[in-house]
Amino acid sequence: MKKIIISCSLLFSVSAVFSQNTPVGEIHGNFQTDVQYYNPDTLIGAPPVPEKMLMNGFGNVIYTRNNFSAGVRYESYLNALQGFDKRYVGSGIPYRYASYNIDNLEVTLGNFYDQFGSGLIFRSYEERGLLYDNAMDGIRLKYKVTNGLYLKGFVAKQRAFFTQGPGIVRGFDGEMNLNEMIPKWNESKTRVTLGGSFISKFQEDQDPTYILPENVGAWAERFSINRGKFNINGEFAYKINDPNTINGFIYKPGDAELLQVSYAQKGLGISSSVKRIDNMAYRSDRTALGNSLNINYLPALTKQHTYNLATLYPYATQPNGEIGFQTEVVYTIKKGSLLGGEYGTTIIANYSTANSIDKDTVGVDPDYGYNSDYTKIGKDVYYKDFNIEITRKFSKSFKFTLFYANQVYNKDIVQGLSGFGTIYSDIVVLDFTYKFNSKHALRTEMQSLTTDQDDGDWASLLLEYTISPHWFFSALDQYNYGNSNSVKRLHYYFGSIGYIQNSTRISINYGRQRAGIFCVGGICRNVPASNGISLTVSSSF
Repeated sequence: MKKIIISCSLLFSVSAVFSQNTPVGEIHGNFQTDVQYYNPDTLIGAPPVPEKMLMNGFGNVIYTRNNFSAGVRYESYLNALQGFDKRYVGSGIPYRYASYNIDNLEVTLGNFYDQFGSGLIFRSYEERGLLYDNAMDGIRLKYKVTNGLYLKGFVAKQRAFFTQGPGIVRGFDGEMNLNEMIPKWNESKTRVTLGGSFISKFQEDQDPTYILPENVGAWAERFSINRGKFNINGEFAYKINDPNTINGFIYKPGDAELLQVSYAQKGLGISSSVKRIDNMAYRSDRTALGNSLNINYLPALTKQHTYNLATLYPYATQPNGEIGFQTEVVYTIKKGSLLGGEYGTTIIANYSTANSIDKDTVGVDPDYGYNSDYTKIGKDVYYKDFNIEITRKFSKSFKFTLFYANQVYNKDIVQGLSGFGTIYSDIVVLDFTYKFNSKHALRTEMQSLTTDQDDGDWASLLLEYTISPHWFFSALDQYNYGNSNSVKRLHYYFGSIGYIQNSTRISINYGRQRAGIFCVGGICRNVPASNGISLTVSSSF
């Protein structure tokens, strides 16, 4: 068998040699490209695209041997698909790293992703569906001091498309697992973890109007307690005054609190979360907008829906101030009971809400911004979502899901618009899956969204046929039949054919895409209307 010896630096050079006995490590990677040909469509507002065809693509190559790893990612946007930031243009290698671990010390040179606690003051990650990437570029150290005590720190800049942001980010995090540190607690049923973080970003003050802090620090403390079926964790974060474009260059400090409680046993799971965010936009460039150069992550605490009409009005986190709450109950009715049936019935009920925080500007210096009372909830409702999902398998061949949601969506606040107001909607979904045999299956979704606001009522029908393990076919039609403007009562049809062979997936799609907002975890991007044919190819090795 041919084996490969790899010599890695930050430029990742490769040489090959044939051997039967020398352990030389492994090479892994993955690749994806998305290509779309665009047709103008005046009815849905899809503009002409000068290039006619646009493309996003990337590929990772990673080498590992014992405690050493290194990798590169090549990306190409020629030009970026509609709906993605146009500052992604051209081709290059924006991500490369080398890392090794020795004597409880891990060293990373180059790019890396990381997170302190729940991310309230620092989270670096990639979300390919949003083309969101705030990768760090610098040096990171992780050190295990002793059992249960872990430290890590870094100094780096952030990725800004194919360049770097102007700010330097410095961070330190420590975590203690008390059960590992204290021998007599090893067998305790109660597990306790404590942690603390500090982040500082430096950016020169070159503003002719304001006197801006060049070093902006933030700190956070967290805890996690687990005992049997119960788990509770929380985090508090504080950021000093950080005038920036998002908050209108006010000098008020920011803070954030997050508390999560859960209970789980066989057949029952309950989880609740509450958060409060006040002036917590934190970026390595104080003038940045959109999704670029975020240092921290502020969770939305709303259900991440998968049914297409339930995602018509998704929620985006409001960093200038919000109070959010979410609770979810998952209950499985016992198999063999009258309501559970032969295979059991699962019920998921979820409720989430987001409101403004209380803000008082009376007697407050305009440069400071406002005062805020922790004991009060603001009067403005940003978002509410109550939904329930009932899934039952009637036989080995037939499964059925009934879904209902009632949503309240303040479009002006969430999307930064005016004149739309608050949208009240009811959504019903019937989801059927029928297996004809071990290889052939048909899934059908029938959806309805009714509202008296915005674009009015929608209906959606999806047919998805799979031939395991290789083929899948789907056809979707979204119909805006309730639009008050009869010209806009349009069908948004979409078809897809795909083939899967091991880790390779190829799909061809054709149809219309309505304009709207696409969100993942409270971070969103605008999706323009489009009409055309697209090709997606992905693989891994």
